[in-house]
Amino acid sequence: MATIKYSSYNQIDKELEILNLEKQINYQKLLISIDKTKECLLPSKTITVLGDLYQKTFSGTYGLLLKLVIPYIFNWYINKKRGD
Repeated sequence: MATIKYSSYNQIDKELEILNLEKQINYQKLLISIDKTKECLLPSKTITVLGDLYQKTFSGTYGLLLKLVIPYIFNWYINKKRGD
């Protein structure tokens, strides 16, 4: 970093004010970034997405068939594990 020569205290004060404002801006950007990360990781958001996926998958004729077939497949798999 190059050394800056100041000719007055006003120049130093202005430079310090600019640096302070840049620091505050970066701090606020960090806080916003943390909030966005929290929103992405909240369980309620994940549950909402899974609920929407479930609703889309199990709606209509295809969903009705899945609702009827999945219990039979599940029971067959459990009985197969037991050796029955």
